[in-house]
Amino acid sequence: MTTELRVLRAAEWDHWYGQLEVAFGAVPEAPQERELWRALTECERSIGVWDGGVCVGTAGAFSFRLSVPGGGEPVPVAGVTMVGVVPTHRRRGILTSMMRRQLDDVFARGEPLAVLTASEPVIYGRFGYGIATRQMRARIDTDRVRLSVPRGTDDVALRLVAPADASAACEAVYARLVPRRPGMLARRPGWERLPLLDPPGTRDGASPLQCVLAERDGEVVGFALYSTRPEWEPAGPKGTVRLRHMGALDPAAYAAVWRFLCEIDLTSSVQVQNRPVDDPWQHLVSDVRRCELRVQDGLHVRLVDLPAALEARAYRAPVDVVLEVDDAFCPWNTGRWRLSGDPKGAVCSRTDDAADLALSVRELGAAYLGGVSLASLAAAGLVRELRQGALAEASLAFGSAVAPWLPHGF
Repeated sequence: MTTELRVLRAAEWDHWYGQLEVAFGAVPEAPQERELWRALTECERSIGVWDGGVCVGTAGAFSFRLSVPGGGEPVPVAGVTMVGVVPTHRRRGILTSMMRRQLDDVFARGEPLAVLTASEPVIYGRFGYGIATRQMRARIDTDRVRLSVPRGTDDVALRLVAPADASAACEAVYARLVPRRPGMLARRPGWERLPLLDPPGTRDGASPLQCVLAERDGEVVGFALYSTRPEWEPAGPKGTVRLRHMGALDPAAYAAVWRFLCEIDLTSSVQVQNRPVDDPWQHLVSDVRRCELRVQDGLHVRLVDLPAALEARAYRAPVDVVLEVDDAFCPWNTGRWRLSGDPKGAVCSRTDDAADLALSVRELGAAYLGGVSLASLAAAGLVRELRQGALAEASLAFGSAVAPWLPHGF
């Protein structure tokens, strides 16, 4: 069999995307979803593997900017997406060939990082991606759980607005939140459509998308996008509030939005699909055991240009450490690197000095956003301390005051 790997042509998009759907179970997406992804696809960053006239493998990348520890300017990253191989062509090296081509292209473009969300977490570790963020799911029993809200919550006014009409206000709040937490994507034009995507066929009995704005002195300081799913039992209503997306600029606005969600009439629970693991509502509820918390992987991070990536973030405490890094898939990263950094910035360069820590690029990606400690990875045998004290020093420096979090997929 002879296959050809090449850049996607715009005229081939329908077939290319259709083959991606085949790889993911052959269930066609709703027309609204398909139209949005067609509009967002960067064809020049998308590739396919072709067997004759049939596309048998797909992969793409979005040009994103990602918030990193230190709160500075978001860092350019490649958002790896739409990766699939049709069932007839599995285990023939097609995925590896696409990952190889893609990371070479990312390196050539000067992007220090590649990031992705995985349909199956087991797939991408062999290509150097480490799990850098977690996301929390919950189902809050609002019949039994009460919220204690901070002073000033009653000063926040709430207003229901059509989601499309509120989009600009919601995006303005979101943009102000991006520098505050590592792992968030600065949304480019066109991406404001993603939170509003609401095909009727995906609602599973729930209402159309709704929006509430939180305002103080005429300024929007918070929002929530949500739906409600009515349900009744002999004892009365038992509906569910499904939170899609929310953000708030201060504790009072945050509490006002959460109190609203927890007190919607005819509902008895709030279902949360993706929130940061340190989300503050956990400190407001009266009984966290009634909230059915669950955590899963979020953003996977891959250092493509190691020194540029380590220099792009700041460090929570001063650090001067030599890292012995193994990277079989991107060998230009393999070797010893001296990282000197502090809260103001960092310098990273090759060195012949003795190594203080030894690890693979996968573990470095996991620790990059500050949500996974190097000490924890060392306890699992994935990081080796070669100089006493280096592990504690580096673990503190790489940490983040808030948990990194990816608010939405791509």
